[in-house]
Order: sequence, then C-alpha cells, then structure tokens
Amino acid sequence: MSVPVAAALAMGAGGCGASEGDDKTVTVLAAASLTESFTTLARAYEKVHPGTHVEVSFAASSTIVTQLSHDAPADVVALADTEAPKKLPKDLAEGKAWTPFATNRLEIVTPRGNPAHVTGLADLAKVDTVLCAKEVPCGRAAHKALTKAKVAPHVVSYEKDVKATLAKVVAGDAEAALVYATDASSARSKVSGVEVPTASNVTTTLPITAWSDTADAKGFAQFVRGDEGRRVLQGNGFGLPG
Repeated sequence: MSVPVAAALAMGAGGCGASEGDDKTVTVLAAASLTESFTTLARAYEKVHPGTHVEVSFAASSTIVTQLSHDAPADVVALADTEAPKKLPKDLAEGKAWTPFATNRLEIVTPRGNPAHVTGLADLAKVDTVLCAKEVPCGRAAHKALTKAKVAPHVVSYEKDVKATLAKVVAGDAEAALVYATDASSARSKVSGVEVPTASNVTTTLPITAWSDTADAKGFAQFVRGDEGRRVLQGNGFGLPG
C-alpha cells in the first residue's frame, strides 16, 4: 500500500491525480502516525467510490515536506503537526488550505512488563531512551514535554519517525521511548504504556489539505474530516480538534 518516493516520482509531473482511464488513483502522503487510520480510511473510501484506488505513502512529516519540495506527486497531504507545513517552500504552500482534523498526545512506552520500572518522564534521565529525531513532529513534541518537565533524557538514539522509535522498544533495543499515544495503543500487545501527566504533555494538531485540484482529492480530504473519518480516527486513539 505504501508508495515509495521513486515510484511516485516515476508517475511524472502530470501524474498527480487520476489516471486517464475509468479507474482513478488518489495519491495520499500521510504522516507515519496515521498508518492504521489512513489504511482503513483508504479502503473505506474505495468502497463508496467504485473505480477509485487510494494509494497512501506513510513517512515522517519532514520527509513528506522534502518529497513535495522535489515535486513528488500528491493529491492529498496529511501531516503530524501544524509546524510541518511551514517548512514548505512559499511557492508550493501558496493557495493550500490546511484544515485541522485530529489531535494527538504523548505517551511513554517500555518493553512489555516495564522491566526498568519507568513511572514518568523523570525516569527517562536514567534509562536507555529513544526519541524521534528533533526535526520531525514527534521529536518536537517530545522536546517540549521534556523541557516542561525539566528532564534531560538519556538518549541512545534518535529515529526518523514515530514508528521507527516505537520499533526500537518493541525490539528490546531501548528501555523506554516517548511516542504518540495512538502508536502506543496500536502496539499494546507488544509494549507497556506509562501516561505522561497533562502538565507536561503536549497536544499536537494534525492538518490535511487537498494538494491537487481534483474532485477525488477534495473528496478524500473531506471524507477524512467527515463522520467516517472521525469514527476511525477516534477508534485509533486520536482526539478531534475543537
């Protein structure tokens, strides 16, 4: 289901939207934290729009910004925080209307059973901790939360996105990680979660835009914001913007 950048670029500069035949393809670039939700929503959209195929590529928001800056084709773009769109070149960002569609929060994850007995952010200064890279949304959120809590974590690695960060804990390569609550929930059979107190937690707002001007680009973006989108997002642990 994921579309590699090279393959996407091979579609050509004019191949951002629907194909020439009866079947149409909607190309979606989405933040890694949306993997479970957008996989479900892509299939749901296809069911109510026969002949339309939704191809979703998941990556760190910073990677998506780089892809777009190098003319990667896209119909819909959904990022993990409202800072990410600001990194786009001005000529690309012009005319794009970003709409909030979900919110997320942070949670500490540990290997199943919490063998290092992590109880809060302060313990991340004492255990082998993995964080998202500082330039990606989950890394920005983690930095803000740790700054609020006045904690200097013992970081053994910074990973490219939230899924890679979570994977380090699942593999037993770290004693703790700070990830989105939705990702912690998706891996609950493999990790244990430790709540981050509200006073130190950070809420991120996820924006979406129809990157191309096709009817299906606008349609899928609206579908994500509609009743089915809200149901799926909330079912995967996301909050909804006020």
